[in-house]
Formats: sequence, C-alpha cells, structure tokens
Amino acid sequence: MRDPSSESCRSRTPSAVLFDRDDTLITDVAYLNDPGGVQPVAGAEQALDLLRSSGIEVGVVTNQSGVARGFITPDQLEAVNARVEQLLGPFGTWQVCVHGPDDGCTCRKPAPGLVLSAARELGVEASRCVVIGDTRSDIEAAHAAGARGILVGARPPEVPGARGQVPVARDLTHAVRLALASTPGGSR
Repeated sequence: MRDPSSESCRSRTPSAVLFDRDDTLITDVAYLNDPGGVQPVAGAEQALDLLRSSGIEVGVVTNQSGVARGFITPDQLEAVNARVEQLLGPFGTWQVCVHGPDDGCTCRKPAPGLVLSAARELGVEASRCVVIGDTRSDIEAAHAAGARGILVGARPPEVPGARGQVPVARDLTHAVRLALASTPGGSR
C-alpha cells in the first residue's frame, strides 16, 4: 500500500479531497436506504468546513453494492445522499459505484474509476487529490489513480497493513489536517 505519489505531493496542497461515505463521513449502517438513518461521524462538519474555507474542492467516492443486490433502490440511494448533503453541505461531485463485487466494473474500489471520474468532474488532476477512507480498498483506489490516500477510523484489520505505508488518522479532523499538511505524514 505504498503511496506512489507521495514524492510529487510533498509541497502541494491538494486541489480536492475525496471522501468515502460510510464510516468516513457518516456512521455505517448496512445498506442504508432511509435518509433518517444518516448520522455524520464526529467532526465531519468541521473537517469539511476547514477544506471549503481553504478553497479546496470536496467530493464523495463510494461503493454502494446494495443497489445491485436489491437492498436499496436508486431513489433511496439518491435520498440518502441528499440527506448527507443537507447535513454536511454540498459536495462538488458524487461518484457512486452501484455494482456488485463480482460485476467486473472499472469503478468499484479498489479500481481507480471513481477517483478518476471525480477528479475529471472537478477539473483537477488525480495526482492533486487526496482520498480519505476507512478501508484498504479506498487507499488502493487512490493509489491506482495516482492520488494520495489517508486511512481514517479504520477497522482493526486495516491498520496493520497500512502503518508505515500511508498516513493513519485517528479521526476525520486529523485526516483533513494530514491532507492539508505540506508533507504526506506531517501535520499542521
């Protein structure tokens, strides 16, 4: 999980920060199909405000296989994402993979499709993006696209493989501060 773009990003503030949705921006609820179940993680509003006030684009890159599995309708997914924006403010892009794990698409993380599409929609180079997520697939998608990755609030199995390879943040605010730092592992 070595970050391939770390050398080129050492002295550059990112142009965009892309977030995984579940267990990164909001508390994970399996196959969330009710907007009433959206609960932002602690510090999400403040972390996003810090980026927006710094003029940095924000976006979401999320796998939502519940659609392919029949647990969530496209309309329910749209309503949940609208509730996320209502609570956390607007995102410059929403890139959502609705395919199942065995569908063979190029968008489902760890493939780079969502990150590349988000960068393109925001008008920035993928190498100027930071992806913040809670799983190895988030980090692998970032690296496959040439972006930096930061692991946050990770489940215990995710952390040992990441330590020393990518920054591991204790919470979302810490992750955003790492993203804004002039060096990949530094802090501001």
